[in-house]
Amino acid sequence: MADHTPTGPVELGAKMDYAEHDRTYHGFLALAKYGSLFCGALLLAMAFGFFAGGFFSATILFVLILAVGAFILR
Repeated sequence: MADHTPTGPVELGAKMDYAEHDRTYHGFLALAKYGSLFCGALLLAMAFGFFAGGFFSATILFVLILAVGAFILR
């Protein structure tokens, strides 16, 4: 008789690794969340440094925004 156990790709009925899928999904969400925070903080700090302050004040603002944002997003 023919063996009907799935051994091929998922499209053909192989078992899914749900734990790995869940870890990948949560990793992607964390990367998107903190990457957006980084880009927004960098944009605000660059605008502040250009219009109101200098390099050092913009760097301090950047670190401050990152710290507050990471505290809020965790």
